[in-house]
Amino acid sequence: MELRHLRYFAAVAEVMNFTKAATRLRVAQPSLSRQVQDLEDEIGVDLLKRSPRGVTLTAEGKLFLAETLETLKRVDESVKKVRALARGEYGELHIGYAPSPSVEVLPPALAAFRYAAPGVKVVLHDLAGDELSAGLHNGSLEIAVMIQPSAESAAGLEFEELKRYPFYVAMAPGHPLSKQKAVTVQQVAAEPLVALRRLDYSEFYRILDAIFSPHRVRPHIAAECDGASSLIADVEVGKGVAVVSEVFQRAAGRRLVYRRISNSDEVHRVGIVRAAKGDVTPAGEKFCDILRKVSSPAAVKSKPAAGKARKK
Repeated sequence: MELRHLRYFAAVAEVMNFTKAATRLRVAQPSLSRQVQDLEDEIGVDLLKRSPRGVTLTAEGKLFLAETLETLKRVDESVKKVRALARGEYGELHIGYAPSPSVEVLPPALAAFRYAAPGVKVVLHDLAGDELSAGLHNGSLEIAVMIQPSAESAAGLEFEELKRYPFYVAMAPGHPLSKQKAVTVQQVAAEPLVALRRLDYSEFYRILDAIFSPHRVRPHIAAECDGASSLIADVEVGKGVAVVSEVFQRAAGRRLVYRRISNSDEVHRVGIVRAAKGDVTPAGEKFCDILRKVSSPAAVKSKPAAGKARKK
């Protein structure tokens, strides 16, 4: 039994006439009659009563027609879903992200994607850098929006840069360094530093090392936090200063004061990360295209901040 047998039988049953059904299906009437007869022979029952005036359904034919129509409906829906999946308009997309680095590009990309592909269910995973890398490796994440992984953790991953941000020192309002337009790495090293917890944010310490090591100084870690919110709170109450990227200011707002680090060229690179041998679905590729568009210089709108975003 083939799908065409069911479509032929349904067409005949709808108009109760082989000639009319053949015209609608654009097949020869003898061929249509033979196909329906083959279906009946395979099932082993008569589905139609034939007469010079046309055909009528048998009791078995009525039951089989109801089942056939339901089957054809499911087949048509499956075809639509598969085609939509191939266009990136259906399915489920698991996206990992680091909240602070992705705050500028992820929200507008999600809004545009929901408009472009409303049939795709987007599942977001707020994770630390090491967890994002692990999720990409084990396939639980399709893509991630995060800072560039270090050489050690980037094995098997591909990074595509979207934005880059210079680094600032965040401090409580009224801090002595806030009187300066910019601060040096040496001045930061002389202050107690509030940092993210090393166990969960190893990439953060790689960045600190890249900033301080060229100047042969080390930061004095006064407190470690489990996330951006607690880091903001600790700096706000005066436990120390923090080294943050320009994009961090978008999340922290005006609760803190920011000053540029004048003698460091280190930048925070944020982009799309995927497994090198992973299978990114059409929906994932569509989302990546949208991320690229919202990250382009033409898409950047002026925003009030302590410093303007530096172009690539």
